[in-house]
Amino acid sequence: MTEFCGPGPIDVSASPLAVLKAQSVVLRDGFWRSRQQSNAEVGLPHGYRMLEQSGNFHNLALAAGRIQGSYKGPLFMDSDLYKWLEAVAFELQREPRASILAMADQAIDLIVAAQASDGYLNTYYQVVEPHNRWKRLGFGHELYCAGHLMQAAVAYFRATGDQRLLDVACKFADHITTVFGPGRLETCCGHPEIETAMIELFRVTRRKAYLEMAGYFIDVRGRRTLVSEHWIFGSDYYQGQVPVREARGVVGHAVRQLYLCAGVTDLFLETGEAALLESQQRLWTDMTAGKMYLTGGVGSRHGTEAFGDEYELPTDTAYCETCAAIASIFWNFRMLLATADSRFADVMETTLYNAFLAGVSLRHDRYFYVNPILSRGGIQRPEWHGCACCPPNVMRLMAALHHYLCTTSGAGIQWHHYAAAKAQTPFATLQMDTTYPWRGDIAITIEHTQSNPWELSLRIPAWCGRATLVINGQAVGLNIRSGYAIITRAWKPGDTVVLTLAMIPQLLTGNPNVESIHHCAAITRGPLVYCVEQADCDGQTRLLDVQIDSSKPLEVQDRPDLLGGVTTIRAAGVVPDRTDWQNRLYQPLKQANILRAVNVVAIPYFAWANRGPGAMRIWIPLA
Repeated sequence: MTEFCGPGPIDVSASPLAVLKAQSVVLRDGFWRSRQQSNAEVGLPHGYRMLEQSGNFHNLALAAGRIQGSYKGPLFMDSDLYKWLEAVAFELQREPRASILAMADQAIDLIVAAQASDGYLNTYYQVVEPHNRWKRLGFGHELYCAGHLMQAAVAYFRATGDQRLLDVACKFADHITTVFGPGRLETCCGHPEIETAMIELFRVTRRKAYLEMAGYFIDVRGRRTLVSEHWIFGSDYYQGQVPVREARGVVGHAVRQLYLCAGVTDLFLETGEAALLESQQRLWTDMTAGKMYLTGGVGSRHGTEAFGDEYELPTDTAYCETCAAIASIFWNFRMLLATADSRFADVMETTLYNAFLAGVSLRHDRYFYVNPILSRGGIQRPEWHGCACCPPNVMRLMAALHHYLCTTSGAGIQWHHYAAAKAQTPFATLQMDTTYPWRGDIAITIEHTQSNPWELSLRIPAWCGRATLVINGQAVGLNIRSGYAIITRAWKPGDTVVLTLAMIPQLLTGNPNVESIHHCAAITRGPLVYCVEQADCDGQTRLLDVQIDSSKPLEVQDRPDLLGGVTTIRAAGVVPDRTDWQNRLYQPLKQANILRAVNVVAIPYFAWANRGPGAMRIWIPLA
């Protein structure tokens, strides 16, 4: 294993407005390391096979003139390969593997060969519609694919020092700067992505034209310059309804919206324009106060993969695209870097453990595109998708996760997300030991340290009602600032800190304006949202008939034999008599007769649908 990694997906070390700087850690045996290992050993090879079968490599070979034939798949196929390649880059940075390196070399060789002499690169428009190059910006995904290429190139260069892909990305970016802008093609892409990608390309190359181009794409959006053959969705689907700085809330296609938000926040981090950050604060509040599911999932409308109105959060028709959860994590991390506000880390944590992690099977070879909050049965993760944006997106976040847990500032070290890990920073080398998220005990040992005093900041999650702190065996009071326990001292090697977060299972209710969860409760413990599956009901019980008795206590039970080892929660429940409802949809209101008591066994939501396509629900009716 590489002992300590270089820069990750977001390098704000030279960004003037970044309050915090991303700090990589090395994950040790525990919850997230085991998942990174599965992603590397199962997920990435599986992704390579699926990309081969789906035609991604075939399309590149067509564009390179190496083979003859027909283009395969949708017009945005290239982006799936680029996301997979970004995942490969961060895995090579984390733990070099010859087999994965060979896969990457094959992909990069094809990409280099496929690039046009003027720098353009998009296999669909090179092979199928060369006459429509840059003419279908609303739904053509050309700049979207270019953005994912740039992110893969930056990642691969940072991980390996190999500049081949970076050269391709810069040549393409240079071409884009000659096509778009004032007096040239005055528009932007219908699917944001290029904005944050070009800013990261600027961060690695320091070529100011890339930052200016990203700023232009953000400035021109919402000024009626974006035309689409799919305009039936409406301008807000593309976040084209108003200029970015005037936006009041999150609207339209959820992934597009949140990728745009990430790009706008990146632009603020480089320019310091206050209106940009103010707009993002408004959008974040709008999303979290009325348009986000308990799991952190976003996007409630199936037809357009979009945000709905305030409190429009249906359960069985929830969309919650996996890519939208990932986009939310990307955006919240940038907002965290810009503000050092724990609210953003709280949303990151909820989304990581629930909306994101549910998108991949425990084996890491099956993937959800849509993540419902209630299933009546019949839903399983397929091994790939015709629109395969989500699987490689999961792979790239999982491979880079060690870059999202910890940061530094001028004052010291901030630990936002708890995992067994080691961090080497300019202030000190620290080792963290924990079985989080199953237990709330976090032990930190200072291995090496500078002699001057510095701050250690430990996030107290919003879900935690009670926390204690022990330093070198002595209990101390909590000094809380912006959601973090702050410890300032002249540290010495061997110093220890133990933070204990009380993990008490609880029943949550929802805002009365959310119609789909009236008179229901959800079970949570720590950062985990729980659900109930048909697989844990007895043979005579239909899951959708189960009600929970809120007067009885919740019991925690460790189950090392279940779903790879999880902590379950047991609750008391009842099943009402439904015999008088046979062949009826409606009847006069009367008191239900209770048939019998049942045990309710809840599992972490991320683990559902790993035992078959049975029913599942998060929100359980109250008895």
